[in-house]
Amino acid sequence: AEKVFNQDLYYKRTVKYVGEPMTHLESIASSAVRAAIKVKASVIICFTSSGRAARLIAKYRPSMPVLSVVIPRLKTNQLKWSFTGAFEARQSLIVRGLFPMLADPRHPAESTSATNESVLKVALDHGKASGVIKSHDRVVVCQKVGDSSVVKIIELDD
Repeated sequence: AEKVFNQDLYYKRTVKYVGEPMTHLESIASSAVRAAIKVKASVIICFTSSGRAARLIAKYRPSMPVLSVVIPRLKTNQLKWSFTGAFEARQSLIVRGLFPMLADPRHPAESTSATNESVLKVALDHGKASGVIKSHDRVVVCQKVGDSSVVKIIELDD
């Protein structure tokens, strides 16, 4: 059934249904899916803390899997410190095409570009180990850098 599904028509209908003006997050999600379709990416990697961005990407039903990298957040109630993120990653399991991965809690959500690159490397290694990503594939990455949301296309070398 997935092989005969018209991905392009579904994408256009979903964008039309959402309408104008789109929210900021909705626009980023639809742009990530459109870029992945156009460059024939093997996977979309989405950095998220709540899982909302990854669910919005999955709403457009891309033909490639969406690797949702959930970045945990540190919280406290004055007596106990805990990390959030495991619940959000588990909730992503029920969404079609979404494959959650919990990032290392030592990488905070408000992180530097060096930390983002190390988390991206872990996500790419996870994709390679699971057989979703191969050498010379293209990968679309959706992440937040500071106050800006970024959709970038990476072409793997090895």
